[in-house]
Order: sequence, then C-alpha cells, then structure tokens
Amino acid sequence: MSHAFENLTFRPIVRDDLPLLHEWIQRPHVAQWWYAPCTLANVQADYLPTIDGLSSTKAYIACLNDRSIGFIQAYVVKDSADGWGKAETDPGVRGIDQFLADASRLNQGLGTSMIRSFVAMLFSDSHVTSVQTDPDPANHRAIRCYTKAGFKPVDNIITPDGLALLMRCDRPDHADRLTPSPAVASKPSA
Repeated sequence: MSHAFENLTFRPIVRDDLPLLHEWIQRPHVAQWWYAPCTLANVQADYLPTIDGLSSTKAYIACLNDRSIGFIQAYVVKDSADGWGKAETDPGVRGIDQFLADASRLNQGLGTSMIRSFVAMLFSDSHVTSVQTDPDPANHRAIRCYTKAGFKPVDNIITPDGLALLMRCDRPDHADRLTPSPAVASKPSA
C-alpha cells in the first residue's frame, strides 16, 4: 500500500527531545536494529555535541502534520567519528540513519516518503553529491524502503556495528524522482 505523505517536515533535535529519542530507541522494532545497550546517558553523549553544534552530524525529528513520527540524521561520511568512512574522499557524500517511532506506521510507505523528502532536502545543498546508508543485510524492511526511495546496493561492508549493506543514491540518478524539499523548522517549537 502506498500513500503520499505531503506534510513531512524535519526540525532539528533539541535537548528536550533526548528523553523521547531514548524512549523511541527502546521500542522493539527500533532496538532490533539500533545500537544497544542504550541508556539516556548514551543518547545524551551521542546527541548533545550535535545539538551544541560541535559535530557535523545534523539530527532531526521527522514530523507529519506537526506530529513527531520519527528520527533521521545525516553526517559527512569522510568525517565519521568512528573512522569507518575514512575510505571516502568526497566531502559531498552524506550518510543517513533513520527510524519511524511507531511500529503501527510500518509498511505503509511512510518511511519511504520520509527518506525521499529528507534526501531531497539534502540535495538542495549543491555540495551534496551522494547520500548513502548501511542497513544490516538482514533488515529487509529497511533495504526495501531505501530501494523504493532510489538507493542502490553497492557492496557488503564491515562497520563498527558489524556487517552492513552499503546503499547509495547519487544526485543525477535520483533527482527526477524526488519530492519537493520539505520545510525545516529554523527554531524548535515550544
């Protein structure tokens, strides 16, 4: 079943989002594929540098009709802190990670729409040449979602989290299928 989700927006995460993000990561459908163990202290250690502008990672709460529905982030692959992206020399390549917060929203096309909208937003920056992701090869739902959003499998790779399928979406291959760039809130809502 495919739906258009036209009112998708992304607002930068703020400190007050960290308990919610921590709670979302504990949900079984997220915890299965996200890092573990995960404490609130882990989430704070990972995302406070992003919130404080001390990291090149940009993290967002995805919203549909102004309701928080998930998490998505982008980072400069060649600058990735854990070092696995060091083989990448193009500073325009962005890596992304994402999840939907509510398991009841899976398999409805929302994740694909979220990824398409986010990639369109990333490509609105002319310096971004390609977007990649690295789902676990056993995460068939994520692979199917990324494929529908225009990503192509590149190769199996080893990351700090283990085996992953590197998938890539290059600007020229993807531009004609992207939805218009969504609005990004410049200030967090109260």
